[in-house]
Amino acid sequence: MKLQKQLSKKRGDKIYHKYVIVIPEDKIKEAGFREGEELEAGAKKGEIRLRKK
Repeated sequence: MKLQKQLSKKRGDKIYHKYVIVIPEDKIKEAGFREGEELEAGAKKGEIRLRKK
């Protein structure tokens, strides 16, 4: 997996970015996630955890 930074919006002099990670389908199925579900993220140094909201 790779963390990617993408341009989200330009407003005047300000530029906004979003970050994207492509997660393999087998990991999504293993976690029991489905397309369109709301997720929440927790973070600490060196780790991001996703869970169903």
